[in-house]
Amino acid sequence: MALILNLETATTNCSVSIARDGNLLILKEHNTPSYSHSEQLHVFIQEVLKDAKVSINQLDAIAVSKGPGSYTGLRIGVSAAKGLCFALNLPLISIATLESMAHQVKIEKSTFIISLLDARRMEVYAAVYDHEYKEIGETKAEIVEGTSFASFAKNGKVLLIGSGAEKCREILAHPNFDYNTSIIPSAREMCALSYSKFITKDFEDVAYFEPYYLKDFILQTKAKK
Repeated sequence: MALILNLETATTNCSVSIARDGNLLILKEHNTPSYSHSEQLHVFIQEVLKDAKVSINQLDAIAVSKGPGSYTGLRIGVSAAKGLCFALNLPLISIATLESMAHQVKIEKSTFIISLLDARRMEVYAAVYDHEYKEIGETKAEIVEGTSFASFAKNGKVLLIGSGAEKCREILAHPNFDYNTSIIPSAREMCALSYSKFITKDFEDVAYFEPYYLKDFILQTKAKK
């Protein structure tokens, strides 16, 4: 039996779940554009443990969404996960953010899922999956153009999901494209994924693990008047 605490902070959704053997026990999350992770994350951790009637010392592992996503959000989630792992001597599990998004939908064999997160301007973080959630090609930052993902649309239906899908809807014209822009990363889908990694002992090095940013962080400053 494995009790795993899952932390998702890669986007505007601050999401925490606790699961036993991959089955969700308690989920606590709040999605707000103001990125309230620094205020809410540790509160949510305490609340899910309390609601699940689980002591923090009973946990078997900590799982964290590794990105891509918000630089600050990822830093907060990974820092919290690593701190818990160090303090409790627990293994650290990382879950690809775009993969957990893909698991929110079910598709037919001839359909592809493209998980997309808004990366500002006309850029998105993208990963493509088949109906068994196997990643096809590498996760990457991509500028959305009229020919984006055309090779997949030629071979079947394509479901584009996530915050980056809205940009694609405005540009992509192929009839095989369909969209679900309401999907956001959540610790709910992390439950089964983190348990699968726990079983195979697919753990990260707590000391050296870093989030998967995809792009270098650029500090935005206001122009001087």
